[in-house]
Amino acid sequence: MMLTRWPMRSVLELQNAGILLVADGNHGEYRPRSDEFGQGEYAFIRAADMDDGRVLFDSAQRINDQALARIRKGVGHGGDVLFSHKGTVGKLALVPLDAPPFVCSPQTTFWRTLDEGRLDRRYLYYFMRSRAFKDQWMARSNETDMAAYVSLTAQRQLNVALPEIDEQLAIAGVLGALDDKIAQNRRTARALERLARAIFRAWFVDFEPVKAKVAGADSFPSMPQDVFDALPTQFVGSEIGPVPKGWEVKTISESIHLTMGQSPPSEFYNEIGEGLPFHQGVTHYGFRFPTHRVYCTTEGRIAEPDDVLLSVRAPVGRINVADRRLILGRGLAGLRHRSDCQSFLRQQISHIFAEEDAIGDGTIYKAVAKRFLEQMPLLSPPRQAREEFENLTRPLDNLIAVCEVESRKLAETRDLLLPQLLTGQSRVEVGNG
Repeated sequence: MMLTRWPMRSVLELQNAGILLVADGNHGEYRPRSDEFGQGEYAFIRAADMDDGRVLFDSAQRINDQALARIRKGVGHGGDVLFSHKGTVGKLALVPLDAPPFVCSPQTTFWRTLDEGRLDRRYLYYFMRSRAFKDQWMARSNETDMAAYVSLTAQRQLNVALPEIDEQLAIAGVLGALDDKIAQNRRTARALERLARAIFRAWFVDFEPVKAKVAGADSFPSMPQDVFDALPTQFVGSEIGPVPKGWEVKTISESIHLTMGQSPPSEFYNEIGEGLPFHQGVTHYGFRFPTHRVYCTTEGRIAEPDDVLLSVRAPVGRINVADRRLILGRGLAGLRHRSDCQSFLRQQISHIFAEEDAIGDGTIYKAVAKRFLEQMPLLSPPRQAREEFENLTRPLDNLIAVCEVESRKLAETRDLLLPQLLTGQSRVEVGNG
């Protein structure tokens, strides 16, 4: 176990002193019923709704007022630290202070600082990310018949290192500044992505420039004039619906180089960086690029840098982009546009698979075969329109890549500093503002 230089206090002791509250989510008669989920106001947070220290409120299930009225416990609020303790054990998230009330699932515990003057919430979150904390809950995870479970009773027997509040704030300040920059980069990347997506939808989904020209307009915002001048003023029917006259619909095999993954034997896998990165599926997907954890020393099906990585097994349709040469496992396919318009391709594939696991007529697929993908129809705009879109959005994608690379380096720095700060190997000046 990682040793800290400060005294360890048990959670139960901290609770009895009014410093900390640890409570789990709803279960039994108070758990929301299936008919209480829907378009309600309150998020129902599961382990799946926690990612890299964040709570994914936007994608979480919602419950209605009727469910909330029955709930007696497990209501979280801003500032809580969430800990997944059942099934997927060990995921953590720090809830923003301005977050609305939400409900914890039975697999989730909230840790709530009751006295910020003695226990800083951000310090608590970073301590819970430490090896000292992980070693404790891992030792408790096999105390019941369930292999992946850390009971509420076991959690209350865990210990928290408790330095003076000034030192807590200093540690949290250093680590928090890195996470704040990562969050800022994430917001910037998402804003840039929304802009690129909006342009794609306007040009190639809603056909707004063509409709504007039909209505008598002589230009369209964001579209170069020569591209606008070349637009038709009519629509024709196609197998994907009405499209501008002269624009083609082609199959994926006609428009895209498709490489279906195939997993090499497991004896060639390693986690020490030998060979090329290997990805079986979406486990290590990020916002734009995957994180490389597993490597393979024998080459198989290869994705080249900038290839779109499409998951072809559940969840079908999730995408990332290869940031370097890597090996594709059987759960992924690599896609490259035949005209090398990768920004256009990524937006097009994102649009087609906007709803994961549902494609075409809405049929749910657990996996899709190469032949099925090859025959899928795609809009194929004229080269001029496609390349001008690429010219507009490629710089946005390059900026997103810069944000992602910087965030990865910041996260590495944070993860390096965290154990050093919590053990006292590195010290932070305190008391000087």
